[in-house]
Amino acid sequence: MKTDRTAAGAAALPLANLTSLALPHIAQLHAYTPGLQPTEPGWVKLNTNECPYPPSPLVAEALRLEIGDAGNSLRLYPNPSSAPLRQLIARQHGLTEGNVLVGNGSDDILNLLVRVFGGPAAASGFLLPSYSLYPVLVAIQDGAARVVEFDRSMRLPVETIATSGAQAFFLTSPNAPTGVGFTPAEIETVLERFPGLLVVDEAYAPFARTHAVSLLARHPRLVITRTLSKAHALAGLRVGYALAHPEVIGLLDRVRDSYNVSRLAQAGALAALADTAYYAGVIARIVATRDAFAAACTVRGWFTYPSEANFVFTEPRTARGVAGPAVARSLYEFLLGRKILVRYFPSHALTAPFLRVSVGTDGDMLAVNQATDAWLQTAP
Repeated sequence: MKTDRTAAGAAALPLANLTSLALPHIAQLHAYTPGLQPTEPGWVKLNTNECPYPPSPLVAEALRLEIGDAGNSLRLYPNPSSAPLRQLIARQHGLTEGNVLVGNGSDDILNLLVRVFGGPAAASGFLLPSYSLYPVLVAIQDGAARVVEFDRSMRLPVETIATSGAQAFFLTSPNAPTGVGFTPAEIETVLERFPGLLVVDEAYAPFARTHAVSLLARHPRLVITRTLSKAHALAGLRVGYALAHPEVIGLLDRVRDSYNVSRLAQAGALAALADTAYYAGVIARIVATRDAFAAACTVRGWFTYPSEANFVFTEPRTARGVAGPAVARSLYEFLLGRKILVRYFPSHALTAPFLRVSVGTDGDMLAVNQATDAWLQTAP
């Protein structure tokens, strides 16, 4: 019997060489790092901007109905284009179904946008500090990046964006991690000066005073992305969407996975979006808690950005008034030792002296305040 030497050789290929089979830019890629997700109980988890309250009761009922007694529906593929969900989203925004694309979280939408409009010959732009997934998505496409830096004022650097040379530019409003929101007038100024596609990532828009949806009618180069992970408490179902000109939506549809949103995710999202009264109450509670916590930080003498999101970005100071990256790390580690998770971003000069604290329940924020008071007694 002959030996298949090719197969034998392949089987003997050292594991250390498998990376060499990947595309070079993928082999060197640094993946996105999500916030810590503890599995044991007892944590106050304020590091990933999740909703502290459950979704509408209508969501659980919709999931039970979708599954049915025997779970028989789960053997069937979901609606491939999420058509009923697109129709509902369009109605709620005063648009047409052709203006809407639904994705597996807004991250899926952002990935599609970079896939269509970015690459080695088409630069993608974004601001720093901002959502740290953007550079990862650009790197996956082996794309060129145009990075524009905020300064501490967090004013939009319109002229730098306009002359960045990017084919598509990603702007988070309200910004993460600072929570600073940008008005439609400010965003329109960018659209008037920047010649490419402007993607306004409105993940936190339900908590903001304004949003950019009204600009879609007169700016075909505008794309708005939204998520149901934050205000709608559906982070575990993964649903997001884009609002854009039908031509842009058509391009995204060409590269979208055939069944990119599951049956259960579609059913849950439909139920959530239909229960506007429930979520108005949830959002109002979060905004009230956010503003109270931000006020407490300000009373301590800490510089705190005015937040239009469901988190607060604040610069801790010791009792002697000392601030800086070492102080922020000290408080982060002190809270961590008390099983309170917040987010620390040491890799950028603007963010390193700050902590980002997601808004939890009033009880969660009381725990943060009490632990912070204890830290102030011990911090050097």
